[in-house]
Amino acid sequence: MVINNMLQLSMLLIALLLLAKPLGVYIACVYESRPVLLNRLFAPVESIWYRLSGVDAKQEMTWKEYAAALLWFNFFGGLAVFILQITQAYLPFNPQQLGNVSLDSAFNTAISFVTNTNWQSYSGETTLSYLTQMLGLSVQNFVSAATGMAVLMAMIRGFQRTHAAVIGNFWVDLTRGVLYILLPLSLVFSLVLVSQGVVQTFKPSLTVSFIEQLPANSASTHSDTQVIAVGPAASQIAIKQLGTNGGGFFNANSAHPFENPTPLANFLALLAILLIPAALCHSFGALVNDSRQGWAILATMTLVLLGAMLVTLHYEQAGNPLLTALGVDQTASITQAGGNMEGKETRFGIVNSVLWAIATTAASNGSVNAMHDSFMPLSGMIPLCLIQLGEVIFGGVGSGLYGMLIFAIIAVFVAGLMIGRTPEYLGKKIEAFEIKMAAMVILIPAVFILLGTALAVTVDAGKGAIANPGAHGFSEILYAFSSAAGNNGSAFAGLSANSLFYNITLGIIMLLGRFGIILPILAIAGSLAAKKSVPMTVGTLPTHTPLFVLLLMATILLVGALTFVPALALGPIVEHLHVSK
Repeated sequence: MVINNMLQLSMLLIALLLLAKPLGVYIACVYESRPVLLNRLFAPVESIWYRLSGVDAKQEMTWKEYAAALLWFNFFGGLAVFILQITQAYLPFNPQQLGNVSLDSAFNTAISFVTNTNWQSYSGETTLSYLTQMLGLSVQNFVSAATGMAVLMAMIRGFQRTHAAVIGNFWVDLTRGVLYILLPLSLVFSLVLVSQGVVQTFKPSLTVSFIEQLPANSASTHSDTQVIAVGPAASQIAIKQLGTNGGGFFNANSAHPFENPTPLANFLALLAILLIPAALCHSFGALVNDSRQGWAILATMTLVLLGAMLVTLHYEQAGNPLLTALGVDQTASITQAGGNMEGKETRFGIVNSVLWAIATTAASNGSVNAMHDSFMPLSGMIPLCLIQLGEVIFGGVGSGLYGMLIFAIIAVFVAGLMIGRTPEYLGKKIEAFEIKMAAMVILIPAVFILLGTALAVTVDAGKGAIANPGAHGFSEILYAFSSAAGNNGSAFAGLSANSLFYNITLGIIMLLGRFGIILPILAIAGSLAAKKSVPMTVGTLPTHTPLFVLLLMATILLVGALTFVPALALGPIVEHLHVSK
């Protein structure tokens, strides 16, 4: 079993590291407007789009103009998704004749997909029409991911430029991210998914008879037919994984055989989730003219990810101590999977369930192929901690890396305090303004996670949604608000979140968790771009060495520990002590 675990983990990491560099170099070329392979195909489309929308591609923006364009675009995108949901009963491509979505659920879903969270408190196949899924959710999967990459590029330009008042053009960054990166990758990946059996059709749901018919004298009142939901799923699944969006066309998400039918589809989806965040580390190195900087960031992400996977695998493979006390054999053997198989698909088993849970919570992707609610307390805590660390271990497309750069700024600031020197990062002095903005980036999600959880456990509307009382129920609420503020979108399960209280509160927190961070990020970008570049001296901390990787890891883990350990002690930690006693 140990060999099987290591083999699958090694295959994933090797494939990821091999593909990340060429894609990262390509992405850097796209955002620097250098010639790329797809120029002949998409350059005319890009030019026509700018003319139709009135965008001057050569006119760059200050950070405030960039932020304003981003906010207005996402506001109208969210409004469009909201209107689609509350009017879908009157619109085409609704073969199941599904009704309009309630106002509070439509509000929550619109914000969820605009913020790249994809939290779903509904069953997709029985709630949303094909038109809403395609025109609303899939489109937002593209543009919310492209928005994250655009903000990252604006921040990188802050390091690139000196004495500059502008950081790029949001409309150009958005367009190029969709047209040259997300669209081609999604097209290829969707075709691969279809080849594996993922459904892609406009036909209505199918009604089929059971293979074994009920006997004629059966007293059962159940029907002898079953309705099987289908739809245009593959196209949405491709971008939800590549764009680290998450969510799902079907309620069972990536545990559903129509979304994730084969071991190969599962492996490729895992790879797709981590691919662009890993590639952007190489893009970062290429754009700042020091590939070692990108390698240092990628090494930090990979080491934390590897540690999280190994810890979670250990606790899941060890099984449930309560069952062991009852004499249940949970040892892996040729005849049984062993370990804690509760809440997992037998076709994936423990290893693929754990790899998926860690990869998705590390990469800000809300899709699941197993119930995190059914993990052992400490192995369920690891995905929760990855979200609470700020979704910077790979993280969302663009958002993961700009979050990691904030931690790098804090790390060099701490190092500067140790030696009494003004900290520098990539040739830019890190001064009071940057540290204040970085502190906001760190504190905003933490504040709303803890305040939201505190509110939910004190009001009846929050407590009434808990299916499991005690420490586990607290973990369910803590996970929900962490997932919302971190723009992850996965759920611990067991929490009835499709209520007025949770739809509104989680919706607001998703909004603040996304744009409350983007604004100080852009402010830092504008401040850095206006600074002069300072040469390295013997007193400058090298930020490409193994020592800096260790310092960066320590900064990330220390900030997370100081912020969330008290809350974790009330949930998964005390539950672990109860189970293990």
